[in-house]
Amino acid sequence: MDLSQAKHAFITGGASGLGLGIADALADRGLRVTIADINEEALAAVLATRGNAFRGVVLDTRDREGWQRAKADAEAAFGPVDVLIDNAGIAPNGKPFAEMDPESFDRIVAINLTGIFNGVWAFAAEMAARGKGHIVLTSSQAGLVTTVPGVGAYSVAKFGVTAMGEGLRTELAPQGVGVTVLFPGYVQTNLAANTQRVGGDIRQYSNVVLTSDVTSADVGAMVAEGIEQDAPYIITHKQVWPGVEKRMNAIKAACDYRLER
Repeated sequence: MDLSQAKHAFITGGASGLGLGIADALADRGLRVTIADINEEALAAVLATRGNAFRGVVLDTRDREGWQRAKADAEAAFGPVDVLIDNAGIAPNGKPFAEMDPESFDRIVAINLTGIFNGVWAFAAEMAARGKGHIVLTSSQAGLVTTVPGVGAYSVAKFGVTAMGEGLRTELAPQGVGVTVLFPGYVQTNLAANTQRVGGDIRQYSNVVLTSDVTSADVGAMVAEGIEQDAPYIITHKQVWPGVEKRMNAIKAACDYRLER
């Protein structure tokens, strides 16, 4: 999509982290931006530092009526949404499946997968009817490969987002709407605090210091470029490839084995 022809972006989880990095990148390209976030205080703080090209709406992505209200409010101010960044999510809880309580599993899936679908439900049909638009769904490297214990429920949700994005891209391409799946690796954000805000547990890392040379601003630039290139996938950290390659090779070996029978 030519971003010079786009006017309005709607971004969930937009008051911090990756969402804010993407918001700033798209605003730099000339788009007006609606940032939606469950954290009203963070939203107000961000809007106080941005100009008239930004508006904010409070949104819990699990709330479908809330989506409808947020959409109406955003479009009343800035017109139809050309770019949807379906980004809001919470962190892994560190629990293996055998020890996870159902409430925790349901929360992770409700926010990280169903919440993403709710954005698609709110905006995709109208984009298709207009024959214009681009949707970015935030998955995770855990939506490509699962190799670390304790991220299983998170990975279930993120693999679901991956499948949703791939299917949606096929469905909307004939209508002129692009779809990209974003696979971020570790970036320093407020994800842990936001997870606790909605009552979730967070994964505790023992004797591990997480660092990254990729910033939210870097991811914002990647996303803007990916939209303009109509990229099916954006991967922020090249270090994910060995794990993905191992998984793909195992799948290929299973296919080859069956073909030989």
